[in-house]
Amino acid sequence: MEFLEVGHDAAPGVARLVNRLRLKHLELLATLGDTPVLHQAARQLSVSQPAATKMLADLETTFGFALFERHARGLRATPLGLQVLAYARDVRRTTAAFVEDLDNRRRGGHGRLVVGAIMGSAPDVLARAVADLKSRRPLLHLRIVGETSDQITELLEQGEIELAVGRPAKAEDLQHFSFSPLANEQMVLAVRRGHPLLRQRQADLSVLVRWPWVLQPPSSPSRQLFETELALAGVASPANVVECSSVFAVLQLIQGTDSVAAVSESVVRDHVRAGLIKVLPLRFGQMLRSFGILSRRGEALSEAAQDFAACLRDVARRGETAEVARTLLPAHPQNASNPP
Repeated sequence: MEFLEVGHDAAPGVARLVNRLRLKHLELLATLGDTPVLHQAARQLSVSQPAATKMLADLETTFGFALFERHARGLRATPLGLQVLAYARDVRRTTAAFVEDLDNRRRGGHGRLVVGAIMGSAPDVLARAVADLKSRRPLLHLRIVGETSDQITELLEQGEIELAVGRPAKAEDLQHFSFSPLANEQMVLAVRRGHPLLRQRQADLSVLVRWPWVLQPPSSPSRQLFETELALAGVASPANVVECSSVFAVLQLIQGTDSVAAVSESVVRDHVRAGLIKVLPLRFGQMLRSFGILSRRGEALSEAAQDFAACLRDVARRGETAEVARTLLPAHPQNASNPP
């Protein structure tokens, strides 16, 4: 392991950093944060490895401390280096957003907005809010990143997205993010049209768990709710499980197999209307915890992001999707028999 010899001088002043730091330096740092092997990072930046080595040495001289520890398998950021990496990533993100926004405006557009959304809940809320936003800002360049709640909060923390429609993945997330609830959702058990379970008279979790299942990853709120319901019923988790974070893949899997899926009602609503998917008449005793608008605490939203948040709140306030949900859920329990 190799360390930079650092004296006891004070950290460099602002003027010194401004005079010596270049965007290329910060781009190298951001790239090393993602690719901690110097020759690979140099290749991504289209510079030689000696040039990248010199840039890194200049950076560590400028800051007055080691940014990385050198190991046989690459570079590992020091504690202070992690702070510098976070700054470099932020500069890269804001510079890229500035350049894209400027180019968009030059071509007649009006701004750029990148948001995240958990596609496993309330896709109709998102779709209606997007439609409302685009009616107000037709030339806005809007990008939507669909992920799970834990991935969304990570993207939000890294500054890759400005706000998200989702749930706090864990309790400590509320220390870093502001959260404005929009609505709750009912979880349902969905199967394909013509599934053998639909011809039976008794729906019981102890029977259902013997069938194949398609479930969200363990970190997802819907999976946690599902496991909680099983525990309350004294039923072991199903043994035959496919884990899948993509709701689109989940829909395809349950349409093409005899699997059962535990999903939010809004995800299967259109497929139920079309007769492609059926909801088993077994209601869970709880709702999924509220989904809502997540943003970085203490950071002001752009005008476009504020508009989008307002559209989301308007859609949730109108409550159109909740009324539709009540019409699609089964009213009376039926039953299920053993799997073949």
